[in-house]
Amino acid sequence: MNSGSNISRSETGRIGEDIAAQFLKRKGFNILERNYWKPWGEIDIIAEKGGVVRFVEVKAVTRESLPDVSRESNDYRPEENIHPAKLQKVARTAELYMSSKGDEREFQIDAVGVYLDTLNRRARCRLYEQIL
Repeated sequence: MNSGSNISRSETGRIGEDIAAQFLKRKGFNILERNYWKPWGEIDIIAEKGGVVRFVEVKAVTRESLPDVSRESNDYRPEENIHPAKLQKVARTAELYMSSKGDEREFQIDAVGVYLDTLNRRARCRLYEQIL
């Protein structure tokens, strides 16, 4: 990673997903798969906790990508940028994943918002459970 600013969107996403996976592990989740991709959709993280399979959409933003960055940006929630159409694709992909594995456990759709402050090399994560 370079000096902080000007990292690409794809790099922001990759870093955000890495941080989200570490965050979930610290919260007791077992990561089953990452970047599960099918032509009809992608799931960032597939995890399990307490016998429930979790399909996790990660949304990461950098401080530099936010308009009008100020102290009030602490209230910015990256996960608010997850669009309903994206959630429908995640849900459909999750159903097909469970079916293809013959897995009849409960599952749910979660989200992790990751706010990256690349200048200070810090990140904040928030977990939102059962968002759909």
